[in-house]
Amino acid sequence: MVSVMLAGLATAAVLPAEAQDAPIETLFRNVRVFDGQSDHLSAPTNVAIKGNVITAIGPTAKAGSGATVIDGRGRTLMPGLIDVHVHMTFSALSQADLLESSLTPQSAEAAAAVQAKAMLLRGFTAVRDMGGPIFGLKAGIDAGKYQGPRIWPSGAVISQTSGHGDFRLPNERSRRFFGKPARAEELGATFIADGRDEVLTATRENLRFGASQIKLMAGGGSSSDYDPIDVTQYLPEELSAAVAAAEDWGTYVAVHAYTPRAVQRALEAGVKSIEHGQLLDEATMEMIADRGAWLSLQNLPPPLASDAPDRVEKKMMVREGSDKAWAMARQYHVKLAWGTDFLFRPQENDQQNAYILKLKQWFMPAEILKQVTHDNAQLLALSGLRAPYQGKLGVVEVGALADLILVNGDPIANLDLIADPARNFAAVMKDGRFYKQEGK
Repeated sequence: MVSVMLAGLATAAVLPAEAQDAPIETLFRNVRVFDGQSDHLSAPTNVAIKGNVITAIGPTAKAGSGATVIDGRGRTLMPGLIDVHVHMTFSALSQADLLESSLTPQSAEAAAAVQAKAMLLRGFTAVRDMGGPIFGLKAGIDAGKYQGPRIWPSGAVISQTSGHGDFRLPNERSRRFFGKPARAEELGATFIADGRDEVLTATRENLRFGASQIKLMAGGGSSSDYDPIDVTQYLPEELSAAVAAAEDWGTYVAVHAYTPRAVQRALEAGVKSIEHGQLLDEATMEMIADRGAWLSLQNLPPPLASDAPDRVEKKMMVREGSDKAWAMARQYHVKLAWGTDFLFRPQENDQQNAYILKLKQWFMPAEILKQVTHDNAQLLALSGLRAPYQGKLGVVEVGALADLILVNGDPIANLDLIADPARNFAAVMKDGRFYKQEGK
């Protein structure tokens, strides 16, 4: 597994031949811009791009004689969509797939690559991967082997024994006592780490392979077998060890947690991003706001008919808490980020855009668009120098990276346009290059 990861890292350092050519120039002419922050579109204007950067915006903005010119015809140019809670590998495979003895890191990567391309064509130009085998896929995308979004990788999730990331099968025994890593550990899905020293090592291993942030499991989960949803995971000193190691590398720790006790313990340890939080009370939500931490919240899909009864009960508890959590987060002015957290159901991945519309019960369309572009980009920026791509995302402004979508219509007036990217996204650009272009 280590050799596979190192090979992926080596590939990422080699630029494709076209990257060494003269910068590509593009001019979007006669477009109305959603800049990522405003509550209205601009007047008709032009947007010029050189290489991967927006160089000019305005009615007189021009590009060189060899530039590709796109006639916007008054349509909307907006930032690429950002999903800050994905699992690129776990969402590409079912649980049955993951249990197959024939599954290898290479076959898992190939399945994830197919879904990564589809995600990019849906307009998602950047994502934060919150746990699982990812470094090979990310290296392949960066090197041009695959098509997909920019990825902020966490690497293997870090979990205590019996925690939300303890994916061992019933016949797999503890590595500490019996010396053999679990299959999920060998696949790069998880580190089962107990005690300060093991948490430090697991954190540093992920940083060594290029993690842009660290993901710990700090509470029970709805998709795991061993941990009730109410339990608190990791002792304060274990959480603090991960936070210190991440901060030494200029980045931060995010934790999976639903309950007040788990979230409060994580915040006291210095955790900067709470993933989920659907079961929080007002005091804890206020604590998140006071600490300036992020709440990365989702609307989870309903359980499957095939799910075990205990999983159905846990998933319904989380789903029922969503409405209260979104409303409280808005009330206390918490830094809010949006993500999907799809797991083990690849047949549902094409609903990713439609899940943005679920925010309409709490926010206006312009607020939603801001959340899935500008605001989510602010959370990505929390990785600092550990961010794998330096530059400004989530906005359409001079100097920003050219991750853009051309929309057939006005998504502020009709947010539903976002939910049908095949019909309504005329162009998708990432890093100044078209991956979808009208007529091609």
